Amino acid sequence: MSAQRGTVAAVSRNDAYTFTKPNRDEIVLVAGLGVAGDIHAGVNVRHRSRVRADPAQPNLRQVHLIQGELFEEVAGKGYEVPAGGLGENVTTSGLDLLGLPRGTILRFGAPGDAGGSAPGAAAGNARGEAAGNARGAVAGNARGEAIGSAAGGASEGAPGGAAHPVGPVLAAAAAATLDEATARAAEAVAAAVKRDETATDDRPAIVLAGLRNPCQQINGFRSGLLKEVLGQDEQGNVVRKAGVMAVVLRGGPVRPGDPVAVELPPGPHGALERV
Repeated sequence: MSAQRGTVAAVSRNDAYTFTKPNRDEIVLVAGLGVAGDIHAGVNVRHRSRVRADPAQPNLRQVHLIQGELFEEVAGKGYEVPAGGLGENVTTSGLDLLGLPRGTILRFGAPGDAGGSAPGAAAGNARGEAAGNARGAVAGNARGEAIGSAAGGASEGAPGGAAHPVGPVLAAAAAATLDEATARAAEAVAAAVKRDETATDDRPAIVLAGLRNPCQQINGFRSGLLKEVLGQDEQGNVVRKAGVMAVVLRGGPVRPGDPVAVELPPGPHGALERV
């Protein structure tokens, strides 16, 4: 576990395709699906640009998080952005989200305070067993086979013999043709599922898959803001600062003020990439 800890500053969701999301008193994470009642929840991609490209792709963008410090930074340049303004589900404080490696697990709430199971978890378990076992072996390359094996293993090896609800997402990844960055993200999610199977911590949890790719809609929200969240470093590498994307590992409620615990994956660590 990392010594890094943070706090939930705000939570947001919307059941319609809008750029911003209204703040809520609480959101409920559903393992393997996303935020209950949010338009971007699902096993397969839900963001419209990704759906147009290939609706069968796995949804590694179930939960969008942004560090609140970004809003403080851009406020100093004249851009007022409220929590949820860039469409994130969780706004954090005190966490360097962009600096965390892929496969990092974030757990919400105080230790020992699981908050109960999220609605739909039982259905997710059933889907995980069917889809994880039936499709987990489908792969056309070594990376696909590794992800497919993890999907099947998650379904068969979860606590109590129940299927792991992230199984369908991993099965979708195994069956799809993925670009290199997305395949690495899927591998990291699969590895996190394996680690979590033996965990005794039942708090709501997500696993970081990658970076959000900022788009022109940001300029539609605040003219000129895109250049503040998408640029290049001194070596010419693309720098994306519009938050991170995650898959829900364990369901439950998340509220403003909840502590956030960071669990780093075993090294060597891989930097978050666009998903």
